[in-house]
Amino acid sequence: MKGDLFSNDHMVQPASAPGMSVQNAKSIRYVVNGEMMARQGAMVAFRGNLQFERKGQGVGGMLKRAVTGEGLPLMAVRGQGEAWFAHEAQNCFVVDVEQGDEFTVNGRNVLCFDATLSYRIQTVKGAGIAGGGLFNSVFTGSGKLGLICEGNPLVIPVTSQYPVFVDTDAVVGWTAHLHTSLHRSQSIGSMLRGGSGEAVQLKLEGEGYVVIRPSEVTPQKEH
Repeated sequence: MKGDLFSNDHMVQPASAPGMSVQNAKSIRYVVNGEMMARQGAMVAFRGNLQFERKGQGVGGMLKRAVTGEGLPLMAVRGQGEAWFAHEAQNCFVVDVEQGDEFTVNGRNVLCFDATLSYRIQTVKGAGIAGGGLFNSVFTGSGKLGLICEGNPLVIPVTSQYPVFVDTDAVVGWTAHLHTSLHRSQSIGSMLRGGSGEAVQLKLEGEGYVVIRPSEVTPQKEH
């Protein structure tokens, strides 16, 4: 088979500038020159002199993961080379975290991030264990955060005049200076879910933005 099966537009050429970029809608390319972090099992290809090491979460993080089902199993990627990351053909996008700011995100939506960022797992303020036990990963520092979600993400500004209500199963992440609380609505649950049960949304107030996926979490298939 000849090598001209694909046009040059589809060929991945070597890159020199280190850092993260969106390769296409379903993958992120990272030019490594030192160290970066990624979700365990998310590497789909690499070239160059790279080493991979699994990272633990610590006792506290593992305990919260066991209780809530959330967590962020990581691996460190070190050396010089290029690596590509993807997860279940979900859409990929990049968030810039600036020094002094924070971004909180559901662990299931994290794909990879700069080693200059640090994270901790904490309870979503105002949510507690109710409404699914909302434990998120909060990223601080300065760098890029590669995220995934099903479909193209929606970015909705939040202002002090206009709080935003989001489905707890659809939210991906938000700027961490927003105030969060649970909001219950019987009428919305009856209209949208076709039942009489009480619906729960996450209410975000303040100044910032929230990222949501254009659908609720897909139920896990039984094997």
